[in-house]
Amino acid sequence: MSFTAPVQDMLFDMQYLANLDKLAQDVPAYADAGMETAQAVLQEAANLVQDVIAPINFQGDKNPSTWKDGVVTAALGFKEAYKQYVEGGWQGLQHPGQYGGQDLPKTIGAAVGEMCNAANISFALCPMLTDGAIEALLTAGSDELKAKYLPKLVSGEWTGTMNLTEPQAGSDLAAVRSRAEPVGDGSYKIFGTKIFITWGEHDMADNIIHLVLARVAGAPEGVKGISLFVVPKVMVNDDGSLGARNDVQCVSIEHKLGIKGSATCVLQFGDNGGATGYLVGEENRGLEYMFIMMNAARYAVGVQGIAVTERAYQHAVNYARERVQSRPVDGSVKAPVAIINHPDIKRMLLTMRATAEGTRAMAIYAASLYDVEHNHPDATIAADSQALYEFMVPLIKGYSTETSLETTSLGVQVHGGMGFIEETGAAQYYRDAKILTIYEGTTAIQANDLVGRKTVRDGGAVARKIAGMIEQTEAELAQSGSEEAKAMLESLTAARKSFLEVVDFVVANTKADPNAVFAGSVPYLMLAGNLVSGWQMARSLLVSEQKLAEGGNDDYGPAFYQNKIQTARFYADQILSRVPGIGYSIVKGHGATNAFNVDAF
Repeated sequence: MSFTAPVQDMLFDMQYLANLDKLAQDVPAYADAGMETAQAVLQEAANLVQDVIAPINFQGDKNPSTWKDGVVTAALGFKEAYKQYVEGGWQGLQHPGQYGGQDLPKTIGAAVGEMCNAANISFALCPMLTDGAIEALLTAGSDELKAKYLPKLVSGEWTGTMNLTEPQAGSDLAAVRSRAEPVGDGSYKIFGTKIFITWGEHDMADNIIHLVLARVAGAPEGVKGISLFVVPKVMVNDDGSLGARNDVQCVSIEHKLGIKGSATCVLQFGDNGGATGYLVGEENRGLEYMFIMMNAARYAVGVQGIAVTERAYQHAVNYARERVQSRPVDGSVKAPVAIINHPDIKRMLLTMRATAEGTRAMAIYAASLYDVEHNHPDATIAADSQALYEFMVPLIKGYSTETSLETTSLGVQVHGGMGFIEETGAAQYYRDAKILTIYEGTTAIQANDLVGRKTVRDGGAVARKIAGMIEQTEAELAQSGSEEAKAMLESLTAARKSFLEVVDFVVANTKADPNAVFAGSVPYLMLAGNLVSGWQMARSLLVSEQKLAEGGNDDYGPAFYQNKIQTARFYADQILSRVPGIGYSIVKGHGATNAFNVDAF
């Protein structure tokens, strides 16, 4: 049940794929945030998650948070672990120093986030949602709201939530009915019910700051009439001290398939005269502001997928080393051996490992684009990075979470019958992973975003730019000439060509025949995520070959580089090679889907 943070792999991605030292050199805001800083931060984070947060994961699943008379008590050990998390300053890692944060780049913050989620997704959800609330207030909050709430949120002393979903309104936010009535003193009274509110009530912090979508009387119908409000659990006095309890109550918590350690709450606003709320930004622009939280959360949920893949992989490897069963199929040993020696077990473990490394590389590379977008002094470079980052967000969220279902299922499979038994712990990762493809926008919603906003809107320009960057990597692979590089070149070239064929199909047909395109929208997302992850694995392969040619005598060492090359080769042969088939199903396979009569289901 132990967990070891993959610090070395993260540092490799930061150094050679995200070029963190160049980021520190080019962006004055990150001048002190190069590889030396990253190594120190990641090692400290590893100590915290390995020693404090990971050990309470299993018990949080077995004995989750509880509700009684409106009070939610966190699972055993969570409150104490959260106190250490706050004392270490981890909540403010990548937030502004102006409000008590450490101003570190997302490139570093994302890696720490992965560690925390791999250790304990249920625990990590609390600071993850606080990050989203901070981002929304930084972007749209008034100076008064920022001064009142951000210092405590950034320190982690208070936590944040996002309140979108209502019983009648799932992903369709146009159906939101919660209402806000202006009082006349600048505040509003909030009335309504919100469901699926992660950590909406708990005993780990003194206050919870809810970001709530509601309609002001007379607002336009649909999403254009939604506003965003800050609704504190406990009122905050002008001097920053806490006052009376606000009119918001947790009326129940959900009983769930996974992430059981976290409290998923039903919140009732306004049963006793109205919950006091404060407008964020302007009326009727709430959805725009909430998308700031959602985009931050979507990237973070993608990182959760990577994290649970890594945790399930480590768990499966440990079991496979210990479980002795059956003689080798080649007859090399006459007695039963540890199952890790069997070819099919190696295939499953390598699928888990390669998926974790590929999606991690994609996420860390994308984080560096975000950092350039927000802080680079050259506006053109910043804009180019923004376009690439925004294209990748649905891939990180969609592909990394969908593949986490495959990898955690493989983790159970490696355990065999014991994987089906809860006491081994393998099943928890499988159960926890399922929600990742649903919350913060289902995979289909991510795919719709990829088609509409990220591909059709610019006529496929950014998609083709990424393909051009991949083609440059192909040229480097061809120049290498090694057997591993040749194998990667073959798969990467075929995948890129398939991707471009799909992009052309999407651009040409979305308006004329939308059913044809959207029948393959999720496969398109999976294809693109696979390609971009494979591209990063190709870059990793090339770096590793170069380092081995130089002797490999550095902090990573020859064994690390050799393993990276072999894992990249596996990705090319077994995972990236799936892309052309997916491409065919998108371009040629939509007819059967749309021709089927719904009455026949």
